[in-house]
Amino acid sequence: MVALIAIAVAASGCAEIAAADPDALWKIVGGQCVPEAQASGRPGQCTSVNLAGHYAILKDIFGHTQHLLIPTERVSGIESPSILEANAPDYWADGWSSRKVVEASLKQPLAANQFGLEINSEFRRTQQQLHIHMDCMRTDVIDALAAYRREKPDQWHWATLDGVRYRIMRVTSLTQDNDPFRIVARDHPDSQAMATQTILVTGAGPSTAQDGWLVLNSGLDVDNGTGTAEGLLDHACRLADAQ
Repeated sequence: MVALIAIAVAASGCAEIAAADPDALWKIVGGQCVPEAQASGRPGQCTSVNLAGHYAILKDIFGHTQHLLIPTERVSGIESPSILEANAPDYWADGWSSRKVVEASLKQPLAANQFGLEINSEFRRTQQQLHIHMDCMRTDVIDALAAYRREKPDQWHWATLDGVRYRIMRVTSLTQDNDPFRIVARDHPDSQAMATQTILVTGAGPSTAQDGWLVLNSGLDVDNGTGTAEGLLDHACRLADAQ
């Protein structure tokens, strides 16, 4: 069954197979990649499996460079209480440290503000397994966000991108209290409220050591929010053509 799913994903794309099977990603990661990693140390269909870190990286069929970070345990999505537990994995930090898989597909390094991580709300996703999109940022979004590079950390600011209002916070780490899930959950303390949220993380400037990160957040149908920030990523990675 897993092999058939893999073939279907390769043939029709993640979005199309997901519409037919909302558990497709979990069947690949939990049903094939994790058992293979446990048995042989190889990642199977996944790009990599980090059993100690509780996550796998899977190449998305859509886009040349797009990858997905997916937990190796069953986690439904942004609304899952488990992502806020004290011992929860640092999915955002792990996604950031795994950006080399995007660079390998692109065959060139990316500055911190050229790379982004994004998660959709419960109502704008097709899968019932948490997955964080990893890909290039749109060049016009990079330019628009440059104004927040020197903002004081841990304070919200507002910006409108593509007609959608986003809260933007500069942070100096992606772990502990600065984990983006925890930051957003401070204002949305129950799972129903979190279910409507979308989060995007990118570098505040070319170097996270000097500039930190930006956390963007919007809610579904609140202040023109759409429940997704995936459109701020560029799955065609056109920034590579400009270099």
